[in-house]
Amino acid sequence: MTTTTEIRAMDVPADTAGTIDVPRLDQQLCFALYSASGLMTRLYRPLLDPLGLTYPQYLAMLALWQHSPSTIGELGAALGLDSATLTPLIKRMEAGGLVTRRRDHADERRVLVEPTAKGQALRAKMKDVQEGLNCGVPLGRAELKALHGTLTRLVAGLREATADQD
Repeated sequence: MTTTTEIRAMDVPADTAGTIDVPRLDQQLCFALYSASGLMTRLYRPLLDPLGLTYPQYLAMLALWQHSPSTIGELGAALGLDSATLTPLIKRMEAGGLVTRRRDHADERRVLVEPTAKGQALRAKMKDVQEGLNCGVPLGRAELKALHGTLTRLVAGLREATADQD
């Protein structure tokens, strides 16, 4: 009896050594995205360290500057994070004086998050972060805009495809 794994293996061409031919690592979209994400985070680190922010905290602040106050759920949706990941992040930001958390008076089950005055003051320094980042990215403005559009569509499609898994 042939198993599904054996059938799949038979359908995949073999290389000269008789092993299954799988795509090369450097040909994988997932690896390119993983590598780019890690390198982008690394590029941000020296720009955010003087501000006392980690990269995830920076993203949370960007979301809060755009829409505040936000519930934990709204913030999680904006960042693509679940509450189990987001809550400790927000607690560290609160301990650092960047945000406040409070219960929503209209619905006590909801927690609202918003920047403090210290958190708002960081917004003025974001231009320096963006200018510093531009020095490290080897793409022109038009290329970055096109890439952003492509990645935004990819993320939307991946979120839709994985929505059933949650």
